[in-house]
Amino acid sequence: MRKIEKITVTIDGSQVSGCEGMTILELAQQNGIDIPTLCHSPELTPIGACRICVVAVEGSRTLVGSCHTPITQGMVIYTHSPKVLETRKVIVELLLASHCGSCYMCEKANVCQLRKIAADLEVGLPRFQTRKRYYPIEDVSPYIQRDLSKCVLCWRCVRACNEIAKQNVFGIAYRGFNSKVVVDFDQPIDKEVCQDCNVCIDICPTGALSKPREVGEEKKGRPLVISS
Repeated sequence: MRKIEKITVTIDGSQVSGCEGMTILELAQQNGIDIPTLCHSPELTPIGACRICVVAVEGSRTLVGSCHTPITQGMVIYTHSPKVLETRKVIVELLLASHCGSCYMCEKANVCQLRKIAADLEVGLPRFQTRKRYYPIEDVSPYIQRDLSKCVLCWRCVRACNEIAKQNVFGIAYRGFNSKVVVDFDQPIDKEVCQDCNVCIDICPTGALSKPREVGEEKKGRPLVISS
């Protein structure tokens, strides 16, 4: 059996050790350092879609995504430098600028990860004027309701459906600003395989996916609880 090598790196001025194959994000979390991210989830393959987890690495011309960048021997990392924090704020501002959801009307507002990250970074009203993504609420399926106006294109639902549920219901279509999560050829969800799975609903970081009110606990007279 091949021996796993220990790797020593410096992160925020402290020298720490990690194992070969670990990412910067995993090492930071192991050492109690919080790096915000929207697209990352431990049970999913890293993809680096949201870019909120960027960090500075000495010798790199650009900031790197910590969720998919492996540590290397002697690496020097800064997770909360002024440049890193300013970049994260701009990324969150851009997400909020095109995000047309109203937090005070959203059932997931108190557990929305986008809202939490914005608060932690002290991001208020976005400075940028951009086009907003408006989509009608899709409630054809009795098991899942989609509001793509609140989608931040983190790919979590796509990867969770593929990697955890093994159903491959979702995909990404179109390009640039028009990119969106689709089913088949951009059709409403009417798949028989998409029944009471809840994997995508549970893993969505915003209010883009939810369970219709008439289904589940509320039907029994109890309030519906939306999982985070």
